Amino acid sequence: MPEYAIAVTGLHKSYGTHDVLRGVDLHVPTGTVFALLGPNGAGKTTVVTILSTLLRPDAGRVRVAGHDLATEPDAVRAAIGVTGQFSAVDGLLTGEENLRLMADLHHLPRAEARERARELLERFDLTGIAAKPASSCSGGMRRRLDLAMTLVGSPQVIFLDEPTTGLDPRSRRDLWACVRDLVAAGVTVFLTTQYLEEADQLADDVAVLDGGRIVAQGSPAHLKTLVPGGHVRLNLPDESALALARRTLPGAVADPDALTLQLPADGVAALRSVLDRLDAAGVDPAGLTTHTPDLDDVFLALTGHGAGSSDDDRKPVLS
Repeated sequence: MPEYAIAVTGLHKSYGTHDVLRGVDLHVPTGTVFALLGPNGAGKTTVVTILSTLLRPDAGRVRVAGHDLATEPDAVRAAIGVTGQFSAVDGLLTGEENLRLMADLHHLPRAEARERARELLERFDLTGIAAKPASSCSGGMRRRLDLAMTLVGSPQVIFLDEPTTGLDPRSRRDLWACVRDLVAAGVTVFLTTQYLEEADQLADDVAVLDGGRIVAQGSPAHLKTLVPGGHVRLNLPDESALALARRTLPGAVADPDALTLQLPADGVAALRSVLDRLDAAGVDPAGLTTHTPDLDDVFLALTGHGAGSSDDDRKPVLS
């Protein structure tokens, strides 16, 4: 595998007069998890559809697993696996039959197909549904089976398009564990998601797509440094302590009913300064909580709305 499992330069796609992608550049190192974030309608699924050879771009150069998308589409298809937003599992077939069907599509010999199905059922803790119709399985089990089917052909690059939508928290974490195991084995994972916690937990690198362009890219830790928003909330024991704290910290915002005081405090040094000033004034807080910027803050700052919003109400606050 090359240094970059996916290399995209100047990717454009339009539908009529509507520009969906307007010069997207992406480079995904081999053996990593890359997360593409964006509001509904931002073009995330369009990117996945193009990279998986199902849609022709209007312009741009794309290489996947070292193969040129325009001149070597068959080689790209042989190197990738795709798990879309909607399950490809056939509910009338058993878990094992679904896997063996995929093995037939990959032209695996019968004995190899049986062995591959057994291996994947064990790997994804699905042996209990090997002989059961997939329609009888929980949503989380069906999603794990869907991912197992993607792996039948031993792909080098896997595209997961919002793979945990609709799953309960436990099933979501089970799928996260599967993704981590894949990357540990050297597979590259390209993930689109609206769950910002998911990107924070899994991704080595994150890009934010908005208005058909990449508006920010970097590790989750790096992206969190792009926006302010760290603050500390103090809980005071009574009204007199709250009044004294307000005089000591004149820039703070008070909530008299809750006996709390909130003020900006980015980093440990700022927090230490606040506590030192309160101590010098004789104020002893009953408790405190701190908040540091997370990917939700980054997403809101970059796109002007939450991850589940549509393009129709886009009001960017940062360019």
